[in-house]
Amino acid sequence: MLYAIISDDIDDSLDKRLSVRPAHVERLEALKDEGRLVLAGPHPAIDSDNPGDAGFSGSLIVAEFDSLEAAQRWADADPYVAAGVYSQVRVKPFKRVLP
Repeated sequence: MLYAIISDDIDDSLDKRLSVRPAHVERLEALKDEGRLVLAGPHPAIDSDNPGDAGFSGSLIVAEFDSLEAAQRWADADPYVAAGVYSQVRVKPFKRVLP
């Protein structure tokens, strides 16, 4: 089943994000290579594809996992969680309708 991992950043998270981004992206690449990743990306803190120093306000990942518990374990092990980038992470079942 698909699950949405919805994360909110702490204030001024950009430096922490950048410090662990390679490890975060590596985990996403593994999901992609397994054919389980639907989409992933950050929410710019301002209305721009390239927010610069404004940074990001959170992230969204939609991926396939065997269960809600497995999705939660994966989310809890994210390098952004360990580095304190996120203030909150929610994992919810997701039903893809379109496309």
